[in-house]
Amino acid sequence: SNLGFETTQIPNGLDLSLFEQKENRKFAKQVIFAGRLSKEKGIDTLIEICKKLPVEIHLVIIGDGPEAKKIKKIESEHENIHYLGSQNHHQTISLIKGSDILIQPSLSEGISTTLLEAMACKTCIITSTVGGNLELIKDQESGILIEPTNHEMFCKKIIELMSDLSLRNKFSTLAHETVKKYDWNIIGKRYLDLYNSLL
Repeated sequence: SNLGFETTQIPNGLDLSLFEQKENRKFAKQVIFAGRLSKEKGIDTLIEICKKLPVEIHLVIIGDGPEAKKIKKIESEHENIHYLGSQNHHQTISLIKGSDILIQPSLSEGISTTLLEAMACKTCIITSTVGGNLELIKDQESGILIEPTNHEMFCKKIIELMSDLSLRNKFSTLAHETVKKYDWNIIGKRYLDLYNSLL
């Protein structure tokens, strides 16, 4: 059913054409963080993850914000941490698509566009037990949910998932199914509101 793809001008409907583009994989084992580099996005947890991540697992960080200096510093100290600064939407999607895992240790979060995009890209998700994340991801079914400040558990789960392709595929396949339904719910409701406003 092609209809959903033509409604991209309705807010919150994902522009699914973006997800047909090529993936950008820079490393054999690639984890990504994409988001504003600010306290509420869990940057302190992200930095602890950077310190503890095994050297063969590479973490790509995209975004800008008040904590960018801290990220640049940690990048300079670890050869497996790569800060790419701000990227446009197409570049971001390609990098998410090329990654094995997307992490998001936010301290607070609404319905995260980044998570929806990762779900649509079939990139496995490890995120925090806050806000809209609980609506989007079912723990141990379509991804992994962790307390936002528990950096040890984030690292543990990154390592576990990285070595288990079939589990990553299981999670990302279910997440992908969820995002399709989710998209339709939003678009359906917008149509209903639109029709009601025309009546």
